[in-house]
Amino acid sequence: MRLIYFPAWLFVTVSLSACASFQSAGDVAQGRQALFEGNNQTALGYFQAAAQADPNYIYGTELQEGTLSFLGRAQYLNGDYARARSTLEKALARHKDDNVARLYLGLTLARQGETQKSLKDIDAGMEGIYDFLNYIADNFRFTFGQYWDPGRDIRSAIESARAVIASGKIDWPALMADGESIAMKTEREPDLARQQQQLQRHLHLD
Repeated sequence: MRLIYFPAWLFVTVSLSACASFQSAGDVAQGRQALFEGNNQTALGYFQAAAQADPNYIYGTELQEGTLSFLGRAQYLNGDYARARSTLEKALARHKDDNVARLYLGLTLARQGETQKSLKDIDAGMEGIYDFLNYIADNFRFTFGQYWDPGRDIRSAIESARAVIASGKIDWPALMADGESIAMKTEREPDLARQQQQLQRHLHLD
């Protein structure tokens, strides 16, 4: 019988990587909860720890977002727009399909006074979120998809905001407020959909 030996450093590396990802997962989960509760400073601390432990960690299944994406939006919500811009650009370089990060990047540019430049990312981020929600709702409509944005609240808000952008008659404070609302609702949607699905399952069992 032939024995296969692996170097000890390989096991150590794999173990450290797993521990880092586990640490990031916990920090991201707690950071998200802090965001939902409006505790932006607390959320920032958790996301900083998550990014330091594993900057490549991806949270979520359907809606996948990296630690840098969370860190960037927390920096934005705490008014640190220069760092938010840099972090969100790095997040998108790693995960270009992170539409929530792209929306926040656009909002960051707008906060920095680069309103015309910001429109591209704001519109693209909203369009990406809209298409993503349509994909989930249409392709998984007989299973979990029926619980995602069931009243089309997020998609209706996106339609209205994008119509304003297309018109060129932009009320910037209103657009930024709408963008922040859309981004936060999108972030909460996986949790709300999961809760609703579990509730329906329990009702059927009863």
